[in-house]
Amino acid sequence: MKTTAKAHANIALVKYWGKRDPTLNLPAVGSISMTLRALTTTTAINFKDEFTRDRLILNGKHAGEKQARRVSKFLDLMREPAGVHTFAEITSENNFPTGAGLASSASGFAALAVAADRALNLNLSPTALSRYARMGSGSAARSIFGGFVEMHRGEKPDGSDAVAEPLFDANYWPLEMLILITSEAEKPIGSTEGMNLTAQTSPYYPAWVESSINDLAEMRDAITRRDFEKLGEIAEFSCFKMHGLAMSANPALIYWNELTVKLIAEVRRLRKQGTPAYVTIDAGPQVKVICPPGESDSLMTHFSKFEGIKQVLQSNIGGGARVK
Repeated sequence: MKTTAKAHANIALVKYWGKRDPTLNLPAVGSISMTLRALTTTTAINFKDEFTRDRLILNGKHAGEKQARRVSKFLDLMREPAGVHTFAEITSENNFPTGAGLASSASGFAALAVAADRALNLNLSPTALSRYARMGSGSAARSIFGGFVEMHRGEKPDGSDAVAEPLFDANYWPLEMLILITSEAEKPIGSTEGMNLTAQTSPYYPAWVESSINDLAEMRDAITRRDFEKLGEIAEFSCFKMHGLAMSANPALIYWNELTVKLIAEVRRLRKQGTPAYVTIDAGPQVKVICPPGESDSLMTHFSKFEGIKQVLQSNIGGGARVK
């Protein structure tokens, strides 16, 4: 029972931050994302009777105990309906920095869900795969699909309606994105820990949950109409609200570094000069620049010369997770 699958990271245009049920990993707010072709995770899973425990090899190294437990717990969820009790070796490779605010858990658990589904002969629907992926990482539910994807917070206590669905495929509106990597180090506070702290301590948390409803409706409309300016405005608004919320936690969560702030200012300066570009930033210091088709080459040239940037990645919109 060995299978290999590949999934792409996704970047939320309307952000997800907070859980309505941490045990079931149910999001407190919905989100809308675009799947990125250039950022991939390839995961192989091999179930063998002689294994006495699950083993995780991540980017060529044996993973730490915390990561291994998280993956093993996730596999238990899929082994149960399959009636399988065999342990597995999981080998996973990212082609981009891991745990640095680039959605590596999204592509990682999406790839793992697809690979485990095939290896265990579960034959799950894409919606069911999204539900399982969500239990590994909230944003992984979106990486099951390509193109523009909406994740629903759901209302049911069991989380059965907390799933992602595709809005438009990768060919609908070929937006482009630059990923400006300001640090390749793992972030000191993971997203789950950060979300829980924010929900418990920020006085602004209820307003964040309430305001997301309108953001989702406006983003859906902007994508439907292919209104880039509106999409960019909503993406920045959602992004800065999320980081403002994180900074209002106690103690404050500051995911940015000095270069992050400089890059935000630079994108704003370019936009004032007529360059159509907007920023979005997840829980980390990396700046993502969204632009219309055909604009990323000139922006790539510009930011490749910007002092302090470790790496510039360029991507258009990618497809869904699949077995290789």
